[in-house]
Amino acid sequence: MTVLLAAEAVEKRYAGQGAFGGGPAKTVLRGVSLSVREGESVALLGASGSGKSTLARLMLGLERPDGGTVRCLGRPIDGLDAAGRRAFRRSVQAVFQDPLGAVNPRHRIGRIVAEPLRHLTDLDAPGRAARVADLLRLVGLAPEDAGRLPGSLSGGQVQRVCIARALAPEPRLILLDEAVSNLDLVLQIQIMELLAGLRDRLGTAFLFITHDVRLVRRFCSRVAVLHDGELVEDRPVRSPLVFDHPAARALLGAVLPATPEAARPPR
Repeated sequence: MTVLLAAEAVEKRYAGQGAFGGGPAKTVLRGVSLSVREGESVALLGASGSGKSTLARLMLGLERPDGGTVRCLGRPIDGLDAAGRRAFRRSVQAVFQDPLGAVNPRHRIGRIVAEPLRHLTDLDAPGRAARVADLLRLVGLAPEDAGRLPGSLSGGQVQRVCIARALAPEPRLILLDEAVSNLDLVLQIQIMELLAGLRDRLGTAFLFITHDVRLVRRFCSRVAVLHDGELVEDRPVRSPLVFDHPAARALLGAVLPATPEAARPPR
């Protein structure tokens, strides 16, 4: 299968945060390599502070690594010309943790979903409107919702809007950065079922960044574990899911039961 997006031995350091801007630099990522192939659903699992979101920003081209390379379809994303950047943005889209923070509250839903269509496709205004209606249906919303403001929707509905916007330019890969962690368990399951259906229907690949092992089991075919800036596991998702590294095993042990009764020992 074609490798869509790959981090190759990437490193990232940030300057010290002392009162006067001094102090030693903090190394956040150390030689991390991770790839996503066509049609894959890969989980990047790790505790808070492990470096997951930093790696996401590097793989999206929002920051540059201090070492190593990020490639999209074999091409380093640093140094792309304007046409290359446009192709990269069309191939790789993202959905983030806070749906309401990811949209302009003054823009109507139709304009929000159409934003990548204006910049990354050659569709005219009627074509964009038709595509927006199709996308809203695809994520379980009504075409009439295009005229609503984000504040009139629930958090789960706004996240569906963000997913529709990510799907708009027909990307080959979508990066989900803790994209359901702000939702309750029922909404999480609904969104993950939506994404699984889209993956099966469209062939879209996903890089799913999370700290929740339960969602990894439900959605992903492969899991990589990041701990203290280093990749410590990379294996297929099987049942039961087992890890070798102590930090990865601790993530398995931290999973809460779905109901209090499930936590009670048998009598």
